[in-house]
Amino acid sequence: MPTVLIIDDNAAITMALEVLFSLHDIAALRAASPEEGLAVLERNAAAIDLVIQDMNFTADTTSGEEGAALFRAIRRRHPDLPVILLTAWTQLDAAVELVKAGAADYLAKPWNDGRLVATVKNLLELGQANRALRQRLQGELRQRRELEQHDLRGIVWQDPATERVIHLACQVARADVPVLVSGPNGTGKERIAEIIQANSHVADGPFVVLNCGALPAELIEAELFGADAGAYTGASKAREGKFEAADGGTLFLDEIGNLPLAGQMKLLRVLETGRFERLGSNRERQVRVRIVSATNADLPAMIRAGTFREDLYYRLNVIELKLPALAARPNDILPLARHFLGAGKALRPDAEAALLAHPWPGNVRELKNVMARARLLSAGPDIGAADLGLPAAPPAPAPGAAAEQEPDRDAIGAALARANGIVAQAAADLGLSRQALYRRMERLGIARP
Repeated sequence: MPTVLIIDDNAAITMALEVLFSLHDIAALRAASPEEGLAVLERNAAAIDLVIQDMNFTADTTSGEEGAALFRAIRRRHPDLPVILLTAWTQLDAAVELVKAGAADYLAKPWNDGRLVATVKNLLELGQANRALRQRLQGELRQRRELEQHDLRGIVWQDPATERVIHLACQVARADVPVLVSGPNGTGKERIAEIIQANSHVADGPFVVLNCGALPAELIEAELFGADAGAYTGASKAREGKFEAADGGTLFLDEIGNLPLAGQMKLLRVLETGRFERLGSNRERQVRVRIVSATNADLPAMIRAGTFREDLYYRLNVIELKLPALAARPNDILPLARHFLGAGKALRPDAEAALLAHPWPGNVRELKNVMARARLLSAGPDIGAADLGLPAAPPAPAPGAAAEQEPDRDAIGAALARANGIVAQAAADLGLSRQALYRRMERLGIARP
């Protein structure tokens, strides 16, 4: 229940206000003088949500100076606490000046009960919203300070969605468990893996990367586990695999969904026992490696299709960090763009608007390439929209043709599937703005992803 402090030397007034507020589920505390009011406020600061104060407390005094002094004392000690002034008409000018100085409102005696209750309720609701906002901002600031105590590998971010992933990465870094980083291509999954390594117990060990999608299937096992001489055509000498190279550190397996079934089986064995054999060898080798894997694939769907082992999935996915597409964390776009642009160049407002409007199907990787191109090709220090080389927005449909060009339920479903549920990317695929796609989904009864 919200609580109001009433500071007035007239007991009849304080009693009337207390009864009035009780009828509206508002608790009241009373004080008969400025000194008593300040003392009550200090004792109950955390519980008091609003103050109602008189302007005069000494008999035969009508100047309002006592009320002004009390208001200033409250404002110094509790600058965010709303204060309503109760005043006679003779102090109206003084009350108006105090409102300009920060008082929430003033009411003349005798007051109107309805207006007073409405004013108090509005201020209490506003105060509650402000407190919630302050608590959220304080929590975000506290989390940002906590993050700054970690090695973040120079990552640039501003969006809360990205910060949540970074915070979780720092939390799980000290735990000796496999981590799966999921998200579309180009979102920065390897940087998250670097943060995990840098803040782990094996931070001083090697950080070894293997892109499982960049090698032919027949070579992936040799890359993972190494090979003895003669193990396959062209293997003229023994070679060390990524597991051996990562011993005592972290092995980052990118695009893990591309690992063939035979390699999946051997990887599962290494995760279970820490032992493996090079190709062409019967000698077991022992390693201690932290596994961080990444994928843009739908691994549960691959399990259903029989192309990914379910037991391996649960071994890799002890902790999953889901990194959203760039379009789903728009507050990151401009900070990243300025970071990639570097010193000596600045974005004009039209360039910023173009960057924010683009759907970024290639995510952070696409943004990095766009800014590198703009830096190289722009003649002056200021980057305009034309310097970015982004595709023009699709033209508006001709009058009368909109209904024919609007996608149906199947087309929208297919576009969302291709975009992994990212509405901005699906909208660009369909030649619509994000808002237009949302409107079309609402008309067709399609739930937002």
